[in-house]
Amino acid sequence: MSTLEAKKARRETLNLRIKPDLRGLIDRAAVATGKTRTDFVLHAARNAAEEALVDRTVFALDSKAHAEFLARLDQPPRPNDRLRRAVKTAAPWEK
Repeated sequence: MSTLEAKKARRETLNLRIKPDLRGLIDRAAVATGKTRTDFVLHAARNAAEEALVDRTVFALDSKAHAEFLARLDQPPRPNDRLRRAVKTAAPWEK
């Protein structure tokens, strides 16, 4: 591995100040899920980051693609097994 490749593979450091009770909670959760503390925190942080950004994604479309997108949104869904099951299933508040 070249020096350049080694630099690219290197990870950044993220330092946090944390109260002991919160660290204990994280440690217990990490053990319960079979992860290291680092892997548990990185997984949770990544999920939170993706969730925070998922609705903020911008799609740039030309007018033709935009019109096609809107037309597809306006079309009723095609019947499929999953949709048929959903229609036959009672809503939770009806049970």
